[in-house]
Amino acid sequence: MEDKIRVLVVDDSLLMRKIISDGINSDPALEVIDKARNGKEALEKIFSLKPDVVTLDINLPIIDGISVLEEVMKKQPTRVLILSAYTREGTSATMRALELGAIDFITKPSGEISLDIYKLKDTIASKIKLAAKVDLDKFLPVGAVSSSLEKPASIRKLVVIGASTGGPKAVLNIMQNIPEGLPAAFLIVQHMPKGFTTSFAERISWQGKIKTKEAQDLDIVLADKGFVAPAGYHMLLEKSPHAVRIKLNQGPLVNFVRPSIDVTMASAAEAFGKNVIGVILSGMGKDGLEGCQKIKKRGGTIIVQDEETSVVWGMPRAVYEADLADKILPVAKIAESIAGAIAQ
Repeated sequence: MEDKIRVLVVDDSLLMRKIISDGINSDPALEVIDKARNGKEALEKIFSLKPDVVTLDINLPIIDGISVLEEVMKKQPTRVLILSAYTREGTSATMRALELGAIDFITKPSGEISLDIYKLKDTIASKIKLAAKVDLDKFLPVGAVSSSLEKPASIRKLVVIGASTGGPKAVLNIMQNIPEGLPAAFLIVQHMPKGFTTSFAERISWQGKIKTKEAQDLDIVLADKGFVAPAGYHMLLEKSPHAVRIKLNQGPLVNFVRPSIDVTMASAAEAFGKNVIGVILSGMGKDGLEGCQKIKKRGGTIIVQDEETSVVWGMPRAVYEADLADKILPVAKIAESIAGAIAQ
């Protein structure tokens, strides 16, 4: 029999610690080895017990969850899942946690004290199992890409980045290292719950050189700007003689998701033809495969994240196995590759 995955549960509520722990322990592959009620206790137990995975609340007494995560990643990198309440402040903090190296997050369904969190026990268990397999080296910072290009006035290329599980960290790393002044616009489709895409776009904008926003219907697509598809909406393009605009809709789910990477990539290929660069990052399933086929058919370029640096090599693998990828790269080299493809 395989060893169980050892989990430390960190939450300031006794009731939440019990419900979360009971749910985890109901899975025969998992075992809660201890619990912590504040940030100080969490640090002590993480360093002494060396759990395989930590579920970490952000709002903790004594030392907050973000500070705990920073300290842990500096001294003893550990696989961490964030259990976050859905608030404006909470979404921003969660984006910060993903940037620091948290592997994924789970939204508490009813705020800090979510008595109904037991309904998510299967989701929590599956994310713990996924996290336990992750190589933490994948979350090390990546180097910057330098550029001395002048800021252009028009769009020559359109970059469409698609990602799912494990994607937020990869997207942030890439966008932080894209140089400003490139003659390209960036469309980002990251599978995320409602409310998180706003903070995600803000985080990209704060940390990188490309000003990025959550897309709104009829936004004009401009060079040197990024647009994140809002949760719950497919993001398409509408081209006129004077401008390219974003069109959002709540059409049927595609590949069980909305926004779908396929939908955005197909629309991009229609609007920009061979001048589209499609990028597929970590994620489960095959969303993006049909979109990449359409980009390639029009003569565009496809870059996929390699297996070594992907948290889940599902979506990139589907594109790779269909022989559509022009480049298969570690996340640290994708920004440079994008910049090179734009310059061609």
